[in-house]
Amino acid sequence: MARVAIVFTGGTISMRQDAAGGGTVPAMGAEELLASVPGLSGIAEVEPIDWGLVPASHLTFTQVLEIGGILAATLTRPEIDGAVVVQGTDVLEETAFGWDLLPLPAKPIVVVGSMRSASQDGYDGPDNLRNAVAAAADPALADAGVIVAMAGELHGADDVRKTHTHAQATFQSPNAGRLGIVADGNVTVLRRRSPVRLPRVPERAALPVPVLTAVLDGDARAGDRLLDPAPAALV
Repeated sequence: MARVAIVFTGGTISMRQDAAGGGTVPAMGAEELLASVPGLSGIAEVEPIDWGLVPASHLTFTQVLEIGGILAATLTRPEIDGAVVVQGTDVLEETAFGWDLLPLPAKPIVVVGSMRSASQDGYDGPDNLRNAVAAAADPALADAGVIVAMAGELHGADDVRKTHTHAQATFQSPNAGRLGIVADGNVTVLRRRSPVRLPRVPERAALPVPVLTAVLDGDARAGDRLLDPAPAALV
């Protein structure tokens, strides 16, 4: 049976309603999340890595590179067949693409989250996590780069986009289409990704780089404020 490492970082998939504050807060670590997934032991042996409970919108480049280092070290081990990263969906497409650019071992790497918390009806965390483990355990996806597994679908990190604020099937691949589907722990590959050309990626996070979006009749003073003091670069 395949052995899959799972890096738990937090996000909606780990959240519950906070009775005192009224909102949802990160509450469930690796052990509790894994216990909520039925049939997981029939898919793969899992090795949990409790990295933290951080909302995705709070992740930094330094932390993303740190998790990338964990993936590299873990996947180098011969007994590990694949890896899953559990995180929030706010920046899931960005982190997945970032890890896709790293020179990681040629084993399945799957990023997963949920659109609803454990306190909401239709909590999609357990199903998504089970599907992600099934994908990470499938050697047919070893050369697929980093994959996003949500709502029973598999998407390549180079094309996937979050298209809706709360719909469960929010992650789509508008240009090339999904890579595959997962149902009842069974993976069906629908297409292959083109080979990934890896750029040179720094080993540590660079200085903050602001992003300026051009809009109709925008106020140019916003750009002036971004340039004072002068940043290392501007997008």
